[in-house]
Amino acid sequence: METKRDGKKKQTTVITYGTFDLMHEGHIRLLERAKQLGDFLIVGVTSDTYDRQRGKLNVRQSLTERIENVRRTGLADLIIVEEYEGQKVEDILRYNVDIFVIGSDWKGKFDYLSNYCQVVYLERTKGISSTQKRGIVRLGIIGPGRVARRFVQESRFVSGVSVEAVFHPVEAKAREFAQELELAWGGSEWQQFVESVDAVYVATPHHLHVEYALRSLEEGKHVLIEKPLALSRSDAERVFALARQHGLVAMEAIKTAFMPAFRKLIGIALSGTIGDIVYVDATFTKLIPEKGREFDPNLMGGAFTELASYVLLPIARLAGKRKWDAELRFLTKRGQSGVDVWTNVEVIVGSLVGFGKVGLRAKGEGHLVIGGTEGYIYVPAPWWKTSYFEIRREKPSDNRVVSDAFEGEGFRYEIAEFISAIQQGRKPVGLADDDSVWMSWIIERFLRGEGVKEVKS
Repeated sequence: METKRDGKKKQTTVITYGTFDLMHEGHIRLLERAKQLGDFLIVGVTSDTYDRQRGKLNVRQSLTERIENVRRTGLADLIIVEEYEGQKVEDILRYNVDIFVIGSDWKGKFDYLSNYCQVVYLERTKGISSTQKRGIVRLGIIGPGRVARRFVQESRFVSGVSVEAVFHPVEAKAREFAQELELAWGGSEWQQFVESVDAVYVATPHHLHVEYALRSLEEGKHVLIEKPLALSRSDAERVFALARQHGLVAMEAIKTAFMPAFRKLIGIALSGTIGDIVYVDATFTKLIPEKGREFDPNLMGGAFTELASYVLLPIARLAGKRKWDAELRFLTKRGQSGVDVWTNVEVIVGSLVGFGKVGLRAKGEGHLVIGGTEGYIYVPAPWWKTSYFEIRREKPSDNRVVSDAFEGEGFRYEIAEFISAIQQGRKPVGLADDDSVWMSWIIERFLRGEGVKEVKS
């Protein structure tokens, strides 16, 4: 704990909190504005342990370094360490705080503190330059939809990234999204967009993923592409080839692949813990009205294009290089618009059989089972948000539960891996390029009708 308190009677005490990793102008401006609200400013710096507990990822500096970041600003009268959830109330009471201050991207989250002091949400600093944000990846979004909105909200839990801009061909849509989520720029001018960012998240309808990924790579931008990365093998290969040519990171945004518990699950399954893997059974279904993008054939809607990446993921990870010898069979039912409303896929790779079930108008138990010769792994619904799983054997007394962190919607894990890969100049870990190409190939086979049997209404 560090203090500049001089013993004089305080008037208005202000408190704020943050990680303050890679201190930049945005942090400093927030502290300056917080300081202006009172006479005595207390700054809480989150501990390494608490950051992990609350799901803050990719923090690059130690607690000591981050405290020093705050001290060097000369703005804090008292620096404390935030070590656990619920500490804010205790700190407010302990230090007789009058005003709690936090950035507006947390608006509404801390309203409960108004029972103890005034709560002020300060507008986020927009448009900070790359030189002001050294070590920070400036990320732009293509496609201001539902998924992108959740993505931006979760990005605040990842250190080393700042979502700065959004692009959409319809100017008004981009500007509305930028205003709502307090981004520095929103518009339809492509060149202005790409010049304001270092990396791009492609969250358009499926049929536009490859077009925008290639355009972004040609501009020298790293790309995170929402699943499915592509609707054909050749298109997926083009994306990764161009990324390699320019020395850039290209990654498919399947959040499950990067979640700690799922990565642990794959490692345990491959280690021989349940013997030889015999089958994989994965289901992902949801019930939504038969309208909108998901059911539009012009936007390549349908249950399989929408959800197959998830159920194919564990099969790809466990089959390894053998997956390219797969024999495929599909059973599908189409809805009123002509796209599939549910589809079952059977993937046979040597002695391994994978079963994947997806649906938009049919509901099933959303679990994952990996069967082996000496036991099986069971992941309860919703398995694609894996936080724990069970290793089950013939004798119940030999069963055990394995768990790991899962916070929010899970987007933070894919964001953290993408940003780390950029910063470290390496390939992403958790999902190989070859896996994404293979899944695109299977989607292509389905769309071509190869091995597809339709169930009539």
